[in-house]
Amino acid sequence: MSVAHALPPATTPAAPVERDLFRGAMARLGAAVNLVTTDGPAGPAGFTATAVCSVSDSPATLLVCLNRGASVHPAFSANGVLCVNVLAAGQQALANLFGGKTAMAERFAAARWTRLATGAPVLDGALVACDCRIAGVQSVGSHDLLLCEVLGVAEPGGEGGLLYFDRRYHELA
Repeated sequence: MSVAHALPPATTPAAPVERDLFRGAMARLGAAVNLVTTDGPAGPAGFTATAVCSVSDSPATLLVCLNRGASVHPAFSANGVLCVNVLAAGQQALANLFGGKTAMAERFAAARWTRLATGAPVLDGALVACDCRIAGVQSVGSHDLLLCEVLGVAEPGGEGGLLYFDRRYHELA
């Protein structure tokens, strides 16, 4: 016989949580570090992201969050394709380079790249890379949620993963 436990009634907060409190909470949420790259009519662009997750395996779909105010936003919108490159341990320098104000040419010159079906840059040595077509976009707050249909997966490389937790990088063996 199962025993049901009653939950207390839900309370509705009077106002949304403060930005700094939310940012502090999210710093405690560990995540894989990714370079998200694109190329096409608007040229190559890329940024570092931890806001990436799996949505479905049928069809294979990823979710990538991109700030609409980011300098790379127009390129991703115009190109319509991207590659999620999951970084390996030891690739912190690339994460920092793609996360800063460095010129695109300099970012891409710092590593070796290949391409799959979409033409988006695939990082040599990434743990794994998913080549995608942007299948849908939903705007929420300051960001666009990119629903990305995975058209190809690069052969896994690298050793160990790179995570971002508590506002710094951590390597997994």
